Amino acid sequence: MIDGKKIPAKMLSLDPYSTWLGIEILSVEIGCVKLGMTIRPEMLNSMGKAHGGITYSLADTAFGFSSNTHGKFAVSIETSINHIEALEEGDYITAECTLDKTKTKVGFNIVEVKKGDELVALFKGVVYRTTKDWE
Repeated sequence: MIDGKKIPAKMLSLDPYSTWLGIEILSVEIGCVKLGMTIRPEMLNSMGKAHGGITYSLADTAFGFSSNTHGKFAVSIETSINHIEALEEGDYITAECTLDKTKTKVGFNIVEVKKGDELVALFKGVVYRTTKDWE
């Protein structure tokens, strides 16, 4: 089984969507990954703000990477997000898993999305941990 702290880098290398988003790994601990990215022009909606799906994608990736650091393949079974502040082109945002609670095979996670120190979105996810090990 691979060291859990190496799993997010492996996942990112196999993830063309997150690569297209420009996601970078800022820190990794077991159960807590922090990611960052910059909002680009093609990520804006019709109102000139970042599409909500962009914020969601960053948070979902942080959730997925954090959940998998425990060494087992983990898949989401339910997620939701609260958008708190609109984002602009050029904004650099981070997503960090701030809660990682595991009950047998089910895990509960909270991811905070921030622009600097300002909370811009709050993501909640439930994950199922399989028996398959990361290698």
